[in-house]
Amino acid sequence: MPEQPWKTAITKIEPNKVAVRGYRIDDLMGRISFGEMVYLILKGELPTPQIGKLMDAILVSSVDHGATPPSALAARTVASGGAPLTTAIAGGIMTINRHHGGAIEDCMKILNGLVAYKREKGLDAMTAAREKMAEFRAKGIRVPGYGHRVHTDDPRTRRLFALAEEAGAAGEYIEMGQALRVAMKESLGKDLPMNVDGGIAAVLCELGFPPELGNGFFAISRTVGLTAQVYEELTREKPMRQISPTAQEYDGPPERDLNR
Repeated sequence: MPEQPWKTAITKIEPNKVAVRGYRIDDLMGRISFGEMVYLILKGELPTPQIGKLMDAILVSSVDHGATPPSALAARTVASGGAPLTTAIAGGIMTINRHHGGAIEDCMKILNGLVAYKREKGLDAMTAAREKMAEFRAKGIRVPGYGHRVHTDDPRTRRLFALAEEAGAAGEYIEMGQALRVAMKESLGKDLPMNVDGGIAAVLCELGFPPELGNGFFAISRTVGLTAQVYEELTREKPMRQISPTAQEYDGPPERDLNR
């Protein structure tokens, strides 16, 4: 009995031909950016140049955040034990979850719910955010995507929102994200910035991505930084060292301007 074929709509492979979502990959090479490629393979269509630029910004925003996040510490620790590059990178990726990078998916779900509530009740964003924040507090629900252990005003989020505005992609979800920050400040008595996870969540909602893909964007982006972290560990440090999350110093290039 012949094996029953199963279906995939992502990539078609033939002798001397690779086609992703119907486009020959050799035609795409050198003509679209990596961000545009990510959009294409996940959404099925090519983005406009402006949205492609926004996608690039999302992927750049989370490439690395130093050697102290759980993913970098885990990856370096695995590498220090003698594991090869790819195994150590995988170890870092496995730490991405609810409290590290994983806030994107949960924040997207919150924002989707808030915008749906706003539309259903015919409210403005601020009123909807205040009403829902009161509900969250009563139920003990922590809102993901806000607050940061280092930044009081995450520069990555500000830049993402500016680029979304330029691309014509700043709408209800970014507005709701900003309204929720105000509602949280009123309710909690402290100002929690929308961190990069929350910023990415709002932009991905604007672009119509489902929440289930949210954390994948962080993993795609952070894989690049983890590759650098692991390679540095393998080539610069001694094996089997104790890796402190605080006793580390930066000795790379001084801050420099991007003149391009």
